[in-house]
Amino acid sequence: MKQIAIIGGGSWGTALALTLGRQGHRIRLWVFERELVDPINRERRNPLYLPDFELPVGVQASNALEQALAGAELVLTVVPSHHCRAVYLAMRPHLRPDMLLVSATKGIEPETMSRMSQVVREVMTPGPPPRVAVISGPSFAREVAKGDPTAVVVASANSEIASTVQRELSGPSLRLYTNSDVAGVELGGAVKNVIAIAAGVCAGLGFGYNSLSALITRGLAEMTRLAVACGGKKETLAGLAGMGDLVLTCTGELSRNRSVGIELGRGRKLADIVGGMRMVAEGVMTTGAALALARKHGVEMPIAEQVAAILHQDKSPSDAIRELMERPLTVE
Repeated sequence: MKQIAIIGGGSWGTALALTLGRQGHRIRLWVFERELVDPINRERRNPLYLPDFELPVGVQASNALEQALAGAELVLTVVPSHHCRAVYLAMRPHLRPDMLLVSATKGIEPETMSRMSQVVREVMTPGPPPRVAVISGPSFAREVAKGDPTAVVVASANSEIASTVQRELSGPSLRLYTNSDVAGVELGGAVKNVIAIAAGVCAGLGFGYNSLSALITRGLAEMTRLAVACGGKKETLAGLAGMGDLVLTCTGELSRNRSVGIELGRGRKLADIVGGMRMVAEGVMTTGAALALARKHGVEMPIAEQVAAILHQDKSPSDAIRELMERPLTVE
């Protein structure tokens, strides 16, 4: 069993602490909110995120990165994409070259259009090349916490690193598949959140399964075009990190991004929606970064463009759908 540091004590970080702690790993969970440390360590519950689940005794919380990282063999980062760079910079003095750094964040850095693995490498330069992997796939935190069977992908350019992470994190309720396509896995996990907002808009407007099926299919086409343009593989987007995660996020009631879209479709304003949310809906910030990346590579993403217009230009969801349907006819 490994000593694992999980950096980020939100729903996903807490769910990973639960499932990996049950496997017998020793877990140090770094939480941003200092007030969470005592309840987790004494009462074995995270009162803000997944409070219904009791944490194994092998999980210990800390608000100090140095303490959380001390002795860790594997470091899982589970923080919102727009905070990742600052957290990695704060972590850097406490990291060792032999540590495995595994990003479980699904997003694109808004200012730089960088994927999380790229952010890690930028932060660690100059210095020994970090041992990096990424995790993505269909994985609602609450269902992982319950112990529902879940399958995800771990990707690394180094097959030995991917295999090590696969071996250490897989267990009775969590199955990992390896992949060498880091770009495809990361972009699939990030851009599906944008399409999920569009799926929520359709639901909020009262549309049925015809609309949802078309949206998921054409959304997958957009995700695939962007991933391939950025060096990813089409096959990756047909797997767990692409289609699998897309279907989950576009249809599941636990999807935060879909929930945002539903409220937008019902006429609520974005500021009012996110103002009432404790957890981050990554698609809100990822939309602009994904479109900037698409423009850089000459990729067409009409669904993402309409999502951006609804989010940031106060465009009517009905007008956005109409414009998508009235685009020039083309081949599939």
